[in-house]
Amino acid sequence: MKKSYYNKELKNLGRSLRKFGTHGEAVLWSEVLRAKKFYGLQFNRQFSIDNYIVDFICRKLKLIIEIDGASHQHKTEEDKIRDKRLKELGYQVIRVDEGEVLNDI
Repeated sequence: MKKSYYNKELKNLGRSLRKFGTHGEAVLWSEVLRAKKFYGLQFNRQFSIDNYIVDFICRKLKLIIEIDGASHQHKTEEDKIRDKRLKELGYQVIRVDEGEVLNDI
Protein backbone atom coordinates (compact mmCIF):
# COMPACT_ATOMS: atom_id res chain seq x y z
CA MET A 1 0.00 0.00 0.00
CA LYS A 2 1.32 3.46 -0.94
CA LYS A 3 1.80 5.95 1.84
CA SER A 4 0.37 9.37 1.01
CA TYR A 5 2.19 11.41 3.67
CA TYR A 6 -0.96 13.54 4.02
CA ASN A 7 -0.85 15.49 7.29
CA LYS A 8 -4.37 16.10 8.59
CA GLU A 9 -2.96 18.28 11.39
CA LEU A 10 -2.30 20.97 8.76
CA LYS A 11 -5.76 20.79 7.15
CA ASN A 12 -7.06 24.04 8.68
CA LEU A 13 -3.91 25.93 7.75
CA GLY A 14 -4.28 24.68 4.17
CA ARG A 15 -7.85 25.96 4.07
CA SER A 16 -6.71 29.34 5.32
CA LEU A 17 -3.95 29.52 2.70
CA ARG A 18 -6.48 28.73 -0.05
CA LYS A 19 -8.55 31.72 1.08
CA PHE A 20 -5.62 34.12 1.33
CA GLY A 21 -3.23 32.81 -1.32
CA THR A 22 -1.17 34.91 -3.69
CA HIS A 23 -2.47 36.40 -6.91
CA GLY A 24 -0.18 34.09 -8.92
CA GLU A 25 -1.58 31.02 -7.18
CA ALA A 26 -5.14 32.16 -7.87
CA VAL A 27 -4.39 32.76 -11.56
CA LEU A 28 -2.64 29.41 -12.08
CA TRP A 29 -5.47 27.63 -10.27
CA SER A 30 -8.35 29.31 -12.11
CA GLU A 31 -6.76 29.46 -15.57
CA VAL A 32 -4.83 26.17 -15.75
CA LEU A 33 -5.14 23.62 -12.96
CA ARG A 34 -8.71 23.81 -11.63
CA ALA A 35 -11.36 21.26 -12.66
CA LYS A 36 -8.95 18.99 -14.56
CA LYS A 37 -8.29 21.66 -17.21
CA PHE A 38 -4.65 20.59 -17.57
CA TYR A 39 -4.67 17.40 -19.66
CA GLY A 40 -7.48 15.98 -17.54
CA LEU A 41 -5.21 15.71 -14.49
CA GLN A 42 -6.55 16.42 -11.03
CA PHE A 43 -4.63 18.92 -8.96
CA ASN A 44 -5.21 19.88 -5.34
CA ARG A 45 -4.41 23.31 -3.95
CA GLN A 46 -2.63 24.01 -0.65
CA PHE A 47 -2.27 20.32 0.18
CA SER A 48 -0.47 19.15 3.31
CA ILE A 49 2.33 16.62 2.94
CA ASP A 50 4.56 15.60 5.82
CA ASN A 51 5.24 18.89 7.65
CA TYR A 52 4.65 21.11 4.62
CA ILE A 53 1.79 22.62 2.68
CA VAL A 54 2.47 22.61 -1.05
CA ASP A 55 0.87 25.09 -3.43
CA PHE A 56 -0.36 22.51 -5.96
CA ILE A 57 -0.10 18.75 -6.23
CA CYS A 58 -1.03 16.15 -8.81
CA ARG A 59 -1.02 13.02 -6.69
CA LYS A 60 -1.32 10.73 -9.71
CA LEU A 61 1.96 12.05 -11.14
CA LYS A 62 3.53 12.73 -7.72
CA LEU A 63 4.16 16.25 -9.02
CA ILE A 64 4.26 19.40 -6.89
CA ILE A 65 4.15 22.92 -8.32
CA GLU A 66 5.37 25.74 -6.09
CA ILE A 67 4.78 29.40 -6.99
CA ASP A 68 7.65 31.53 -5.72
CA GLY A 69 6.71 35.11 -5.01
CA ALA A 70 8.53 37.84 -3.15
CA SER A 71 8.50 35.92 0.13
CA HIS A 72 10.76 33.24 -1.36
CA GLN A 73 13.63 35.61 -2.19
CA HIS A 74 15.03 35.14 1.30
CA LYS A 75 14.05 31.48 1.74
CA THR A 76 16.38 29.80 -0.75
CA GLU A 77 18.05 27.51 1.80
CA GLU A 78 14.71 26.71 3.45
CA ASP A 79 13.22 25.91 0.03
CA LYS A 80 16.16 23.60 -0.79
CA ILE A 81 15.61 21.65 2.44
CA ARG A 82 11.87 21.45 1.75
CA ASP A 83 12.38 20.30 -1.85
CA LYS A 84 14.91 17.68 -0.75
CA ARG A 85 12.45 16.25 1.78
CA LEU A 86 9.58 16.18 -0.72
CA LYS A 87 11.84 14.40 -3.23
CA GLU A 88 12.75 11.84 -0.54
CA LEU A 89 9.01 11.17 -0.24
CA GLY A 90 8.87 10.48 -3.99
CA TYR A 91 7.59 13.79 -5.34
CA GLN A 92 9.00 15.87 -8.20
CA VAL A 93 9.00 19.58 -7.34
CA ILE A 94 8.73 22.34 -9.93
CA ARG A 95 9.24 25.94 -8.83
CA VAL A 96 7.79 28.75 -10.94
CA ASP A 97 8.35 32.46 -10.37
CA GLU A 98 5.07 34.26 -9.66
CA GLY A 99 5.98 36.90 -12.24
CA GLU A 100 6.08 34.21 -14.93
CA VAL A 101 2.59 33.07 -14.00
CA LEU A 102 1.22 36.60 -14.03
CA ASN A 103 3.00 37.80 -17.17
CA ASP A 104 3.38 34.71 -19.36
CA ILE A 105 1.10 31.92 -18.26
